[in-house]
Amino acid sequence: MFDSIDDQSSKGSSSKEKMMVWLGVAVVSILLFGGLYLSVRPA
Repeated sequence: MFDSIDDQSSKGSSSKEKMMVWLGVAVVSILLFGGLYLSVRPA
């Protein structure tokens, strides 16, 4: 699964596009974990 995605991204995208994708993933995970943290944190 990850191999095929990595193959596709390495064929037709520059390293800048890959960095943008990783930046998006980082932002989404930070928002996700931040939301979880705020929701389970005692008021």
